[in-house]
Amino acid sequence: MQSRDFEIFYYNDCNLKSVSNHSHPYYEFYFFLGGNVSMHVDGVDYPLTKGDVILIPPDVSHHLINYAPSDPYQRFIFWISRNFCNEMMQISQDYGYAMQQVIVSKHYVYHYDVLSFNTLQGKIYALLDEIHSNRFGRSARISLCVHDLVLHLNRSIYEIEHPRQEQEILSLHENIISFIDRHLEQNLSLDDIADNFYVSKYHIAHIFKDHLGLSIHQYILKRRLAMVRDSITSNMNISDAYQRCGFNDYSSFFRAFKKEYGMSPKEYRETYAFPEENPSGAYRTGR
Repeated sequence: MQSRDFEIFYYNDCNLKSVSNHSHPYYEFYFFLGGNVSMHVDGVDYPLTKGDVILIPPDVSHHLINYAPSDPYQRFIFWISRNFCNEMMQISQDYGYAMQQVIVSKHYVYHYDVLSFNTLQGKIYALLDEIHSNRFGRSARISLCVHDLVLHLNRSIYEIEHPRQEQEILSLHENIISFIDRHLEQNLSLDDIADNFYVSKYHIAHIFKDHLGLSIHQYILKRRLAMVRDSITSNMNISDAYQRCGFNDYSSFFRAFKKEYGMSPKEYRETYAFPEENPSGAYRTGR
């Protein structure tokens, strides 16, 4: 790693052979997009599928095993220095949860479902977009994007390791939010939610409005639109994305998306989507 704090790379290779065993003096987050490979980490082979996130701590030996060199091998790699990690942890220990946990648990690979991985890619694309922009506040925005990505990784890994039980002791509105976020692809009505929590739908509507300033319908719509946005910028087909995220017909989805983001889904995808096919290359930045 050439920068002092972090670097981020995107690679799309063909005819790449297996890599010899090596280690780094920094943390490596590896986001697997495609190929027929395994990652050998600390003496164990981990066959990879799209949506896998690998976290390799400093000084841990690892290498790639490529079973089909002629197939495209796609991934993002995000490197963070020890010092930068420590600086973030001075702000909050939450920034270092995953980095500390992997050293103790030796649990190196986490699998994200399609929608969760698309959300994660949305964070990566936001960072890359800012790196390659020349807009006012670029340096400050890059810092915000890096912190957002790192915190998102720590939160998602924590939640993979500590899955919530539906009846976990939380406030009612927190439980409702958790329930909605886990069932966005399904038909959700106020009656359904009230039945699940055994309370009056009028009581639910009241406390939800008091805590978030939105109706449940508005919250569900905004969350679904955000998931579609992340999916289409991750190169998911628009039709697949809106249906997967719980919209029943295109016309209502189209109107809601354009009202929320000021452009059509196609225009948004053309403006913000990361290129689906790229030659091998690297994007890097640091302080």
